[in-house]
Amino acid sequence: MKKRVGILTSGGDCPGLNATLRGVAKALYQRMGENVELIGISNGYAGLINGDWRVMEPHEFSGILTVGGTILGTKRTPFKLMRVVEEDQVDKVAAMKKNYQEMKLDCLLCLGGNGTHKTANLLAEEGLNIIALPKTIDNDIFGTDVTFGFHSAMEIATEAIDRVHTTAGSHSRCMVVELMGNKAGWLTLYAGIAGGADIILIPELPYTIENVCAAIERRAAQGKHFSILAVAEGAMDAKEARMKRKERMAKRAEQGYTTATNRIARQIEALTGIETRICVPGHMQRGGSPCPYDRVLATQFGSYAAKMVEDGNYGVTVAMKNNHVGENRLKDVAGKSRLVPEGHGMLEVARRMGISVG
Repeated sequence: MKKRVGILTSGGDCPGLNATLRGVAKALYQRMGENVELIGISNGYAGLINGDWRVMEPHEFSGILTVGGTILGTKRTPFKLMRVVEEDQVDKVAAMKKNYQEMKLDCLLCLGGNGTHKTANLLAEEGLNIIALPKTIDNDIFGTDVTFGFHSAMEIATEAIDRVHTTAGSHSRCMVVELMGNKAGWLTLYAGIAGGADIILIPELPYTIENVCAAIERRAAQGKHFSILAVAEGAMDAKEARMKRKERMAKRAEQGYTTATNRIARQIEALTGIETRICVPGHMQRGGSPCPYDRVLATQFGSYAAKMVEDGNYGVTVAMKNNHVGENRLKDVAGKSRLVPEGHGMLEVARRMGISVG
């Protein structure tokens, strides 16, 4: 009997989404031949809500291993609004269940990050057959050692740090490189070490500007008249860490700073007298072709998901644990984040190398 398998990509894009779609599709066609039909759902859960889907052909999954973005399109549909009926009067959960049934799906594959996994678990609890695959450049999905997209973003972020070294050295400046990561600092920590940053600031470890400036002045005393700071966009100082988010943002607005990096740069100049500039790679970290590691990981994850489809193993998400691909139950990981813990080995590496973490 032919299986109809829905597939969608949700949340922010990242390198490796197309490679994972290819991995799923090629493995399913290889294992099940004409006994499987893939249904592509456009623009994530928005497409599932609105019934925007099409039957896909095998050729659509060819030639996309190295292509960035997602051929299905993606959109952010916040989990917190999934059970909220808004002005359009659409019951989102009911609509998703209705369209799942109208598509005659045997299961649905959801590629995405933390928000995607929470909605995937919601649908599983509503009785749908769900398999999730962990995507995010933040590398912060609970229960897996790595997510596809992370290593590609790390390479891009590292190159950004590499490229500001010459300017910093030539002008005797501090360069503050703002990297993505609102709650988790994995990307900034790894790229900072790979790029030879002198100071790494991540959301999990609140900093003090006094410690940051002390590290810069120590370098200056050693004849090193420039410093590179890798700063996660969600980094906060010790005082801010005691505030709620709204209070923290209001305080920044009152002080005239929109980002942590903007304030850090101005404080460094004021306290040390060293000219300081900001570099923001921004969405470049999410774009372009996946690196070889992510191509392999995406293929591993996709082929494993295909096996779970064939076996009828639902209510789970794919995971990499101790270099082995396996799965977690969605209900065990949805809503949880994997953050950098104090004492993590890479933090110890940074400290041993003389890198200040604030």
